[in-house]
Amino acid sequence: MSDGSGRDTGPRAQELRAHWALDPAITFLNHGSFGACPRAVLAAQDRWRARLEAEPVRFLLRDLWGLLDEARAGLAAFLHADPDDLAFVTNATAGVNAVLRSLALAPGDELLTTDHAYNACRNALEFVAERAGARVVVATVPFPLVAAEQVVEAVLGAVTPRTRLALIDAVTSPTGLVLPVARLLGALRARGVEILVDAAHAPGMLPLDLGAHAAAGAAYVTGNCHKWLCAPKGAGFLWVRRDLQERVRPLAISHGANIRPPGRSRFRCEFDWTGTHDPTPFLCVPEAIRTVGALVPGGWPEVMRRNRALALAARAALCARLGVPPPAPEDMIGSLAAVPLPAGSGGPRRAASAPAALSPAPTDPLQDALFERYGIEVPVIAFPAAAPRRWVRVSAQLYNEPAEYARLGAALVELLAQSS
Repeated sequence: MSDGSGRDTGPRAQELRAHWALDPAITFLNHGSFGACPRAVLAAQDRWRARLEAEPVRFLLRDLWGLLDEARAGLAAFLHADPDDLAFVTNATAGVNAVLRSLALAPGDELLTTDHAYNACRNALEFVAERAGARVVVATVPFPLVAAEQVVEAVLGAVTPRTRLALIDAVTSPTGLVLPVARLLGALRARGVEILVDAAHAPGMLPLDLGAHAAAGAAYVTGNCHKWLCAPKGAGFLWVRRDLQERVRPLAISHGANIRPPGRSRFRCEFDWTGTHDPTPFLCVPEAIRTVGALVPGGWPEVMRRNRALALAARAALCARLGVPPPAPEDMIGSLAAVPLPAGSGGPRRAASAPAALSPAPTDPLQDALFERYGIEVPVIAFPAAAPRRWVRVSAQLYNEPAEYARLGAALVELLAQSS
């Protein structure tokens, strides 16, 4: 396959989709929510589980720490990090909670974030602040926006002498923006503010370099491996700057708190042993890195380039079909893109008296209609909370192709034409 420049970009999306176990009847444009794990990685997980169940005591008590070390080394190489600074966690939200709940806050201290922050992490900020008598300060980042400088101005404008920590997204979940993390790291550290980078979407979408983050002054970085790295659900990481590791404790304090084999820090021991659980998602991370990186010529750099190019093309096509302008510059887009629905548009809406669907996060009726009538899985998001507008957020993964976004555009036009 060629991208028009004469360069061979490898197999087509339809061929690549065979590597995933996705339902062929569904147009799946929502990789960003929970990821999707390739068949080869799921098979590797089955092998790890078979080994665990064949002799659970040997696996968990004799073998596991060494196996975690090997998996951590594979992840560290991908992230340009020192393995000793990495801990496995089940997801980025768990990493955020571990950091926030390890902070020694005083009444009046401030925790800073933006209004684009992930709801689960915003909840964690509020929980920790309330217990300590601190408060959460939310910087309002305009959206639509025309330049990354608006993010920098909004965040720095909310810093005060009481700001203790800033939670900054590498890629925002509701709006799909790649934030200028490098610029924010330097500017916030110059003001004495520690930074927790919520990199939930970054690994596998962006060339995440934790060594560069460390040099710029990051205190903590947490990310998911189940999203764009395509590892099994339940695999994430927390990176902590070396001078802060003694202060950061896992959410579950277990045997690792007083078991310290030679050469292992308390940080490593505590996060490696938090009680009995299924460790196979962690052990599959290197296999996921190998598997996805081998799917196209050029490896991971080409995976990221190809996905970003498709996201930009999808955004352009949807904006043209809906008659709306792109809400952010191209340099702030990775493999996610949010497109505004036309102002005053109709389409399915939940009646005021109709109960929301029983789910952890009730979905927009338009999202339900896209799925139920057209077999399209894509989120419809209300943002910002103060004056919500509806957005459709598309993902681009190797198994997606332009025709799928064209189908989404046609379905949206039909549904939005209905009376409100």
